[in-house]
Amino acid sequence: MSEITPELVRHLGVLARIQLSDAEVERLTGQLDVIVDNIAKVSQVATPDVPATSHPIALENVFRPDEIGQTLTHEQALSNAPDAADGRFRVTAILGEEQ
Repeated sequence: MSEITPELVRHLGVLARIQLSDAEVERLTGQLDVIVDNIAKVSQVATPDVPATSHPIALENVFRPDEIGQTLTHEQALSNAPDAADGRFRVTAILGEEQ
């Protein structure tokens, strides 16, 4: 059993500037007690011969390699555009004059 007491929870509430009711203090005392106990269990298992990890499964890059492929020409890209000018899509202004 850890040393989480209702007085400690009230003190933490004061430090965090959180007003806690008696029911909240009682509930948080139990929850924090369980959390501290579980951290203690993990600390017992974590020995120097166990390497630290950030993920339980090794991460791998799942993206395909970048390869140059066929691309659209300017004419093909703009062929279905409602409006184009100077090789670019032409759209209505979305910013006001003050921008």
